[in-house]
Amino acid sequence: MTTLAERAAEAAGRTAEPEPAQADNRFYREPAPEPLEMPDLGDSPDDFDQVPVHTAWMRVMREVREIRKEGLYNGGGTRYNFRGVDQAMNIFGAAIRKHGVIIMPSHVESSYRDTKTTKGNAVRECTVTVTYTIIGPKGDNFLAMSAGESLDSADKGTAKAMSVALRVLLLQGGMVPTESRDPDADRHERGEAEIRSATSYREEILDPNTSRGRLRQIYNELGRTHQRDAIVTDTDGQEIGIGDLITKLGRDREE
Repeated sequence: MTTLAERAAEAAGRTAEPEPAQADNRFYREPAPEPLEMPDLGDSPDDFDQVPVHTAWMRVMREVREIRKEGLYNGGGTRYNFRGVDQAMNIFGAAIRKHGVIIMPSHVESSYRDTKTTKGNAVRECTVTVTYTIIGPKGDNFLAMSAGESLDSADKGTAKAMSVALRVLLLQGGMVPTESRDPDADRHERGEAEIRSATSYREEILDPNTSRGRLRQIYNELGRTHQRDAIVTDTDGQEIGIGDLITKLGRDREE
């Protein structure tokens, strides 16, 4: 029985190219990826469960001497190598298992801000400060803090920021040599940030879906730029100070 592609090729006076074998197999599945290989660091030392946490962490640091930049970013006209969190976890994971160390996030402080990319696409910025508890084989522990930030257009911003914070903790807390360019080697002058005009807030203020919390945030932003007395028009076409307008509308808005 000929296929539609074969009949079309015959009508055109040519031979149809054979279809890939997997196209005829309704049960074909892509091959599973190779399992992640964790470095083999050998057996745990005989006294691994008898040392305090700071000694165990020092032993972990001795195991992790290098993390190469094997990740590659290539997009938006930019191309560079980087050390990903998966790579750091793979190497540190072997070392902390060998020496009986546990790393747990014990407290997270997060903040969010809606912003736009250089192309005007809406994204959410997430910044986290994470406190980690590093537990030794005897049960004693010490705390370490790390920060991370991300931009995301969906719902992965927090996870990305947490991943960055963990990578920073492992690289800096483990004192891993990076051979990266020293940030102090560059010096940049900070330009004046563009001040948003008071009138640009008007539509958002008048929108009934804008929460009381957001109105309070706008009120504070206008205070920092000394624009609360700027005159705008309300829904009735009456002129009013924008700060007074926010106060007036905020009484009836929900958080």
